Amino acid sequence: MTLAVRIERTRFNVFRWRYELSLPMKLALALGMAALTGLLAQVRVYLPWSPVPLTGQTLAVLLAGVALGKWWGGISMTLYAALGMAGVPWFQGLNGGLAYMAGPTGGYVIGFILAALFLGYFTDKYITSRRFMSMLGLMLSASLILVYVPGLLQLGLWLNIVKGEPVTLSGLLMMGAVPFIAGDITKAIAAALIARGITPQTSYGKEADRGK
Repeated sequence: MTLAVRIERTRFNVFRWRYELSLPMKLALALGMAALTGLLAQVRVYLPWSPVPLTGQTLAVLLAGVALGKWWGGISMTLYAALGMAGVPWFQGLNGGLAYMAGPTGGYVIGFILAALFLGYFTDKYITSRRFMSMLGLMLSASLILVYVPGLLQLGLWLNIVKGEPVTLSGLLMMGAVPFIAGDITKAIAAALIARGITPQTSYGKEADRGK
């Protein structure tokens, strides 16, 4: 058996295993991914003109759907948001509580749930989505649309209602999107490379394009 065949068989076995796991095991993995997101949230750089910092957590968000699948990637990010609101100090800056979610960056956390659900759906549904270019396109869409849109909406509302500082669309983009695009593209490339390296190129479940 060649090395390439062994690697592919290992990928297949791992993903079939996680596809068939019991509920408690899936919950444990979801909690683990939520904790990883919280850990990477502490890797942050503050920008003087924005209340939104650069963080490393998007990398974990992008991999959550790939690693956990159709529903459990989203559940892991839901646990991250819910436990953080309940007081677990794993939001950026070791913050926790409902006040954080109501603040300028809470919308991005909601976007994390959408992004993980989106990527998990495609990873489990289509074998072709696991190719590098396909996965990169999906991850860029998840990061730059599904995370940014709710993030920017809440940031705009927070600036207008809480701070009393009406902001233009261009100003909002400069605070909550433009400074992060290069970093998020880099993280998407890294996550797509990891995803291509760990996902099998054969069916492990009920993919719509198996046998094609």
